[in-house]
Amino acid sequence: MRRKDREITDREELYAILTRGRVCHLALIDGSEPYVVALNYGFDRETDLPVFYFHSAREGKKIDCIRANPSGCLVVDIGHELVTDESACDWGMKYASVVARGKLEILEDRDEKKKGLDLLMRHYSDRSGFSYDTRVFDMTTVIRMVVTEISGKRNREIE
Repeated sequence: MRRKDREITDREELYAILTRGRVCHLALIDGSEPYVVALNYGFDRETDLPVFYFHSAREGKKIDCIRANPSGCLVVDIGHELVTDESACDWGMKYASVVARGKLEILEDRDEKKKGLDLLMRHYSDRSGFSYDTRVFDMTTVIRMVVTEISGKRNREIE
């Protein structure tokens, strides 16, 4: 990272950003072109690096991209606030962000899919113990991203 003064190295601070975040942008490879999609997410922190989960329809461009090339990169960012000043050179943006790279896989096992959906629901509700209509498991694709690399960055302190 070029700006070491903005780098976040503390894992707990990275997880705090992921917890506060509401949307991630997932970059995939579509042939020789990039493809980015905004997604809801959940994550598991039982291992050294987080494991992300997403849900999707059974078919579509995102699924096609993952099947062709399982590499992915995501960003979660929070705390956006424009900072102004008299001089244009002193303008900026408050923010904190996490970037994670990893390998994506489409889950087929019902228990793994349930775990992913549970983590998604917990992320947005802070609750657990949800029940699902069993048809959900046949109609919904659950994608897992095993993270291989993670970094964080902040510009100014955010609330």
